[in-house]
Amino acid sequence: MTCSILVGGAWGDEGKGKCITYLCSNDKPEIIARAGVGPNAGHSVEFNGEKYGLRLTPSGFVHTDAKLMIGAGVLVNPDVLFKEFEDLKKYNVKERMCVDPRCAIITEDHINRDKSSEHLSKKIGSTGSGCGPANSDRVMRDIQIARDTPELEEYLTDVSLACNEAIDNGEEVFIEGSQGFALSLYYGSFPYVTSKDTTASTFAADVGVGPTKVDEVINVFKSYISRVGEGPFPTEMTQEEAERQGLEEYGVVTGRRRRIGYFDMELAKESCRINGATQIALTCVDKLFDCARVQDYDELSGETKRFIDEIQAETGVPVTIISTGPDLKDTIDLRKELL
Repeated sequence: MTCSILVGGAWGDEGKGKCITYLCSNDKPEIIARAGVGPNAGHSVEFNGEKYGLRLTPSGFVHTDAKLMIGAGVLVNPDVLFKEFEDLKKYNVKERMCVDPRCAIITEDHINRDKSSEHLSKKIGSTGSGCGPANSDRVMRDIQIARDTPELEEYLTDVSLACNEAIDNGEEVFIEGSQGFALSLYYGSFPYVTSKDTTASTFAADVGVGPTKVDEVINVFKSYISRVGEGPFPTEMTQEEAERQGLEEYGVVTGRRRRIGYFDMELAKESCRINGATQIALTCVDKLFDCARVQDYDELSGETKRFIDEIQAETGVPVTIISTGPDLKDTIDLRKELL
């Protein structure tokens, strides 16, 4: 069995939720662990005709036999978590959720500081969820953590120990990273970035898994690029052009309209290099090419295949998952052929 990490390849919004849901439904891992910043990142999941917007719960929740875990590196807002327990009641998320006792807690003060900071809210384009101020307080060692939060007591689990024991026992562990590589505090378009690193190595650290135990790093790219908030965007197109191509989108957390751009090959190469990608999942291919709901690679057009071949040639990483629609079955899975 394997330990896999899924990473957003650009500025987030790459369709990670769909990919995670598909992979977890098919590979059936024993543990699905959430890594990343915290509830400032939203994942959209469509399953059985219903759509869910998640901020803390792992997107693989639809695989109901898996334990769901939130790693120590993730900021937790208990109000957000408990709301998702209620929204996902029929999937028994509450009964399966584990929170590492070392997680730091977002408070109302963090949210207020985030929203009232002109630098964060106006210049940087923060989501206002309190993550930046909370991570600042964590660095200063002046923040409440989960083990000191009574309402989280029944969910506390040493996530690192659980994940490592599962790997050592030959079980499947899937680590979900949030946001995207280009929002990394270190490698992103500083200062228009999030409040911590968002690469695969940090996601492994978030859940307490060492690098030698990671088998696969799946980098997710959308067939075009989108970004919420301020900051440089080399391949950005006009809103008029985005509308003409039917690429209008809105953020899961903020509801803000996303900026849209053409696929950025230079960014893709850097993202694959720094993340150590072993696979690429390519989403929204149907938005650019006439291939909606295609489930067989041979049925893709020559133009679509050339686009995929170019990505593989430039990055040196195989495109193993191709998403041609929002439904789980609208997926071409080439892992058996390519790995």
